[in-house]
Amino acid sequence: MTTNNSTVAPLSKIDPANLDQQAQNFINASVGWVQIHWLQIIIAIAVATAIVLALHFARNLGKKLCERSQGTAGWGKVFGRAIVKTGNFFIVMVAAKLVAGYANAPAEITTTINFLFTLASVFQAAIWAREIILGTIEHRTQSENYSGEALGSAMGIIRLLVTFALFAIALIVVLDNLGVNVTGLVAGLGVGGIAIGLAAQGIFADLFAALAIIFDRPFRRGDAISYDQSSGTVEAIGLKSTRIRAATGEERIIANKNLLDKEILNNSQRDYRRVKFTLNLVQWTPIDVMDRLPDMLKEVVESCGYKFVRAGFLNFNASSYDFDLEFDSETAAYEDFFNARNAVGLAIIRRFNNENIEFAYPTQTAFTAAPQGGMIYPYPGEEEPAEPRVKATPAQPKGPPEPSPDRSAVDQDGHS
Repeated sequence: MTTNNSTVAPLSKIDPANLDQQAQNFINASVGWVQIHWLQIIIAIAVATAIVLALHFARNLGKKLCERSQGTAGWGKVFGRAIVKTGNFFIVMVAAKLVAGYANAPAEITTTINFLFTLASVFQAAIWAREIILGTIEHRTQSENYSGEALGSAMGIIRLLVTFALFAIALIVVLDNLGVNVTGLVAGLGVGGIAIGLAAQGIFADLFAALAIIFDRPFRRGDAISYDQSSGTVEAIGLKSTRIRAATGEERIIANKNLLDKEILNNSQRDYRRVKFTLNLVQWTPIDVMDRLPDMLKEVVESCGYKFVRAGFLNFNASSYDFDLEFDSETAAYEDFFNARNAVGLAIIRRFNNENIEFAYPTQTAFTAAPQGGMIYPYPGEEEPAEPRVKATPAQPKGPPEPSPDRSAVDQDGHS
């Protein structure tokens, strides 16, 4: 048996002027191939039929996997849904590609099968990728109990963007296999993408920030977080913004991008909260009392049932000697932190009162200097003078003024 090895130009090189001639050559090659290799063709068709049935069976397994998967978007359902999206055209072309070599198909038919297989494979891969990407996003979001309304809005835009991107790539790959120069098309898509991105950069920035929150999970719905100078409990993570309920009752709304640009403290991921006290003691506190103060504070903290961390001298203040105390609350709950701070604080005051340890308050001492520069008050060596250094002479009471002598009477006496 001989094979008709006449060749034709690939589909990418088809000349429209000779389309009729090329079609006639394709028909003649096909008829000659069937007449010569009919037995091989029958066996190839049987094998291809078995391949098609096997792929359909695998697709049915994907349906069962979706039904058995627990939850709304488990991993089994994600991959099962991708398998279910396998198209019949792709299944047929896979079978034809596998048996074409055994049947000794002529070049015209082989070229056609290769082109159709490439076309089916590229678009089928785009469909699989889309289902897996969207299924992964749904799995991560629904497992974290994100807001259904916000998730629905986000998924609508995400589905559109993912579908457009994947099928644009698939179309470019197909056109490139046809021999089309796709450089201009790629450049045009790039310029269009840049224009759209610049026009809606605020929306896209918040959208991608929302995706970052979904996948990176710096916090979840219901977590207590602190950011910038604010804090609260996360109530909803939306497409553009996150809603946070503050401890004072108001709802705070912040754009996702602005939120991620700040340092976020996730208080719900703590195992405990650390309480810090700064104790200001009067500067005449005895040194032996200050020496045993850390052990005293440890006893107070442990007697209240909390974990002591450290205590010791902190610094010299203008009006006091400062000591630092650190201990941990039982849990990360703010209520436990508040109760621990209250209990230990009152216990310290009670213990200091029993030990006659005084807390300092801002004080200032004034000194009066003599003209020569020496200190006058307080006096050296004594708190206050026993008696005044200069005694004042008591003033004599003053009577009425004495009359001056009468000059005329004297003269008269002198002349008498």
